[in-house]
Amino acid sequence: MEKYRVEIKRSAVKELKKIPKKDLKVIIEKIGLLSQYPRPKESKKLSDDERYRLCNGKYRFLYYVEDAVVIIFVVKIPQRKDIYKQ
Repeated sequence: MEKYRVEIKRSAVKELKKIPKKDLKVIIEKIGLLSQYPRPKESKKLSDDERYRLCNGKYRFLYYVEDAVVIIFVVKIPQRKDIYKQ
């Protein structure tokens, strides 16, 4: 199986900088695993166009997969309590 390239959007990088180091380490590991398993069993598909959500404790990260070019874009990493605020 070909490995996927993982890209983190600038908006997600900003949110990563706000996360405490102990939580950040686990999130980075999970993001890294997406390069081998882009659709893990614990991920939830959000729509028809390959968008997914993966939870880690009090954080969720949203991403989408493009199979044609083998890329995963991590879009957002909000705290679960903030996910529904607008």
